[in-house]
Amino acid sequence: MRVWRTLLSVAWLIWILDLASKIWAVNALSHRGAVKILGSFFQLNFARNSGAAFSFAPGSTLLLSFFGIAVLIGITYYAPSITSKGWAVVLGLVMGGILGNLTDRIFREPGLLRGHVIDWMQLPHWPIFNIADSAIVIAACISIILTARNIPPINKEELI
Repeated sequence: MRVWRTLLSVAWLIWILDLASKIWAVNALSHRGAVKILGSFFQLNFARNSGAAFSFAPGSTLLLSFFGIAVLIGITYYAPSITSKGWAVVLGLVMGGILGNLTDRIFREPGLLRGHVIDWMQLPHWPIFNIADSAIVIAACISIILTARNIPPINKEELI
């Protein structure tokens, strides 16, 4: 049960941080140009994205919405079996990231499951992104490390 709590806590934290940052970005950045934070290395730059993370697959919002819902269902189904805290964090990051971007797709214009995702962080030679996108990428990196260290998501001995 502790692992399930970790997954949900991470997902909730990412979802709330992403939502709050997007509300801030709409209010503070939507009517101005790029704001340089670390020169041209890191800027705040408002964008509406109809695609996936990092502006991949523009115009595929409806398909991405249904894919996100399917992944959330999969995580919810398999999560009670997870015994590794590391994998719980990975799934929590993914769930929080999906919830963050799916919230935009559901509630933002142009309409239900077709809304554009708010992106607002920019690095040089990299598409504009948000906290939800970052969480999903961090989850991928952690999953590579866990896999390389041969840490399984489910330890059968702990289930007995």
